[in-house]
Amino acid sequence: MKYGFVKVAAVTPKIKVADTKYNGQLIRTLMKDAEKNGAKIVAFPELAITGASCGDLFYQSKLLKAAKEELMQIVSASEFYDAVYFVGLPYEINSKLYNVVAAVSKGEVLGIVPKTYLKDSRHFVSGAFLDTEEVLPNGQIVPVGTDLIFYCAEMPALKIAVEIGEDLWAVQPPSIGHAIGGANVIINPAASIEVSGSDVYRKDLVKGQSARLICGYISVNAGEGESTQDVVYSGHNLIAENGTLLAESTRLGNGIIYSEIDVERLEIDRRKNPLFETEDSHVCIPFHLREAETQLTRFVDPSPFVPTDEDARRKHCEDVFAIQAMGLKKRMEHTGAATAVIGISGGLDSTLALLVIARAFDLMKKSRKDIVAVTMPGFGTTDRTYDNAVNMIKQLGATFMEVSIKDSVRQHFKDINHDENNHDVTYENAQARERTQILMDIANQKNGMVIGTGDMSELALGWATYNGDHMSMYCVNGSVPKMLVRHVVRYYADTCGEEVLAKVLYDVLDTPVSPELLPPENGQIAQKTEDLVGPYELHDFVMYYVLRFGFSPEKIYMLAKNAFHGTYNSATILKWLKTFYRRFFSQQFKRSCLPDGPKVGTLSVSPRGDLMMPSDACVRIWMDELELL
Repeated sequence: MKYGFVKVAAVTPKIKVADTKYNGQLIRTLMKDAEKNGAKIVAFPELAITGASCGDLFYQSKLLKAAKEELMQIVSASEFYDAVYFVGLPYEINSKLYNVVAAVSKGEVLGIVPKTYLKDSRHFVSGAFLDTEEVLPNGQIVPVGTDLIFYCAEMPALKIAVEIGEDLWAVQPPSIGHAIGGANVIINPAASIEVSGSDVYRKDLVKGQSARLICGYISVNAGEGESTQDVVYSGHNLIAENGTLLAESTRLGNGIIYSEIDVERLEIDRRKNPLFETEDSHVCIPFHLREAETQLTRFVDPSPFVPTDEDARRKHCEDVFAIQAMGLKKRMEHTGAATAVIGISGGLDSTLALLVIARAFDLMKKSRKDIVAVTMPGFGTTDRTYDNAVNMIKQLGATFMEVSIKDSVRQHFKDINHDENNHDVTYENAQARERTQILMDIANQKNGMVIGTGDMSELALGWATYNGDHMSMYCVNGSVPKMLVRHVVRYYADTCGEEVLAKVLYDVLDTPVSPELLPPENGQIAQKTEDLVGPYELHDFVMYYVLRFGFSPEKIYMLAKNAFHGTYNSATILKWLKTFYRRFFSQQFKRSCLPDGPKVGTLSVSPRGDLMMPSDACVRIWMDELELL
């Protein structure tokens, strides 16, 4: 349960219809198996003790009594396990028969939840208005009702509620009220029949409900062992978290699936969502679990800004590219700028920005000749990047300009009495600021607008020269992380249908990221950004969890070790994690005065809404935690 993760299991036993002794023993065996695998929340299907397909046998007093006896055996077995279990059975209360789920933990029944919505059932009545207490054979008095929430005393953020089977399919599922009442994990023990296509609908429903309620959702279905007299039961189990499917079983079988639900992540998402309403409307019942670190089996994506699925990734890249172009189009039309002016280095960021400008001009039906693409060779420019810049400009049909900065920067060094052989930060930043001045003045000459190229990762790290490449009149890449920049450029190269241009773009993608502010070594780039500030894939990963969820450094470190296992060792991850936090806090002053630019995803570092962070915030408490790792 450390870091907010709780391991959960959805268990479909291969039952025997109406054989409660066999089913009870099997459930107890599976409880033990799940506990050995670290599961803390274990859900069994609807009516698992008897089987869901008993039909009119549910009217038999013998079956009802035997089901209750097996429940008590399950309760006794739970005393030895550190978990909470949800088990379905038929249960008679005040001469009425209910389809219920019992929550069991540490030798006790925590509560009994009846099914609310019944579809063509002649055996059970709805428990929608049932609010009572039941005395069990062991003398325990147990609350019964649909408004029960079970919370973990050692991890109060973990709050579990139950809806049963078709309750989820109703117009207003009980889980809506449960979520409003604070529950962030919903258990749905079900006995769904399988017909062609029902698995797709079921999966969409579970994912959608978990997203709508910002919750973890465990759907566990009756399967093999149920009667097949007229129908077949699905055995289709699903574990979802806020719209993401974490685990799924094969259909038409039995077995256990596991995953880990991140309760802290859910609580943070709810906290940040102004549309998520809460009210104190449920009966809250505590249970106890030992605090322990949860071993993750769920996939931790090393590139959270880039979809893993190829089709989704291509669509995402097109969406990002289109949003960038539309943002620029609006700004150009509003200001009446005749031209767009951009500095082209032959690097990744300026390449994407130029492609975006070309798309925007096509949308405005303006000639690409009004794109003024300027190369500004300096002391660190290499033949490779220069040639790529020139070829790209020509292939896109933009107006090419070249302005060498060497003489003007040398004059500037002379003016401020700086030794050209001293390759310090002044040497580097003087070049960046000279380039920005040139672009701004050309924009004045040509009634144009300077388009910025810096990306979101650089802004998070403060890897930009203040009032140099940090500044522009509109920055189209400002909310695009570095790794996503790479994928959007590759997407364009893959789909543009222009062989020569694509070849240039592929070479840009293969070129090391560099500001090229230091003289080349043997004609090769001497200054590689990732050698200085760290791998961008690591920084993008950290940035995502810092900005999106505000996780602690310790949790992000744990997630990074999981995501990059086999790529970076722990020491390397920790080194660059410290670098990120140090630079992220110290460089906020650069982000506080950023130019406008379009937001393309869920995150941005714009000071006008997405990152309202004081420029003088102290990093101490974050660094103190990192020093203890």
